[in-house]
Amino acid sequence: MDRQAICQRFALKVAIAQTRLETLKAKAEAAKAIGELRLIVDLAAKAYAIHRTLRELKKSGEAAYQQARVDVESRIAHLEQLVRTIEAKFKAA
Repeated sequence: MDRQAICQRFALKVAIAQTRLETLKAKAEAAKAIGELRLIVDLAAKAYAIHRTLRELKKSGEAAYQQARVDVESRIAHLEQLVRTIEAKFKAA
């Protein structure tokens, strides 16, 4: 898979996570779940940071690209896991 396709796939995953976080934020505000709301805002900031890193990834040299790609992949996986955890809390409530 070429660099542009990988970056597009990562950007799509981040965009999906951001959309899910916006939905969760609305639910947290409605439920007045302050703890979850703080976590959601923190995760939204992390998603934005990943998105910023993706822009840098597109411009990086090959050696830096390989290292940054691994870092971005793991950060996206962690973000997705945390979003699923918060979603599960709201489903259980």
